[in-house]
Amino acid sequence: MTLVQAAVLGVVQGLTEFLPVSSSGHLVLVPHLLGWRLSGREAFVFDVLVQWGTLFAVFAYFRRDLAQIITATVRELGRGRPLASQDSRLGWQIALATVPAVVVGLLFKDQIEGAFASARATGLFLFATAGLLVAAETIGRRTRGLETLNWWDAWWIGCAQVLALLPGVSRSGATIAGGMARHLDRETAARFSFLMSVPVMLGAGVLALRDLAGLESTAAMLPPLLVGFATALVSGYLAIRWLLAYLMRHSLYGFAVYCVLAGAVALLTA
Repeated sequence: MTLVQAAVLGVVQGLTEFLPVSSSGHLVLVPHLLGWRLSGREAFVFDVLVQWGTLFAVFAYFRRDLAQIITATVRELGRGRPLASQDSRLGWQIALATVPAVVVGLLFKDQIEGAFASARATGLFLFATAGLLVAAETIGRRTRGLETLNWWDAWWIGCAQVLALLPGVSRSGATIAGGMARHLDRETAARFSFLMSVPVMLGAGVLALRDLAGLESTAAMLPPLLVGFATALVSGYLAIRWLLAYLMRHSLYGFAVYCVLAGAVALLTA
């Protein structure tokens, strides 16, 4: 992988991780459409590790929220009343929402990794993302804020996140749709989606580091990874900022149309 390829894929990752159009799908489709011949194993490790750039984008944008959540969770746990405050409850709700994807990801790691080599499967799953976004707009009443989030909401959204283990199913799209199906407003659903991305991306990155250490080309992979990390961080921060403002005034239908078009391109060129 060249540095130019790493930079392009880093920008793609940063923008599409948070926009509900599937970062994993685009990281499969962009090399496919550009004719890049990347090693399947190396491409998968790169895709997972470059997510740490978007993870740091979440840290940067939500630094105050995360500090409050972590501080409250540790403080209330030390006092023996872990659910005493809204921030501490939110911390545990994020943890609960993480469980389904972690369990399924560990049990089916090899099958999930293999799906990333198929542009056809990615195209089909992009259609699934479009369906989720349309369903969310149709079902959701968008009447609830973050202060109303409960344990069933967190579990439901966490189960929706499992779908995003497949290339072409947007993690932010699935979790935002899951939140809106529980009648959260768009901005609240997106905010919780971004916060709950932290443990998942952190855990996936740790596992990918182990895989990276097992590659014969580990040393050669480091410069592209650093370039991809930097470009994903910057573009991811900008994507978060833009999307939260956008969802205050607009629906998800435009993203659904984009996913249909991208899925059609994937199937036609597969």
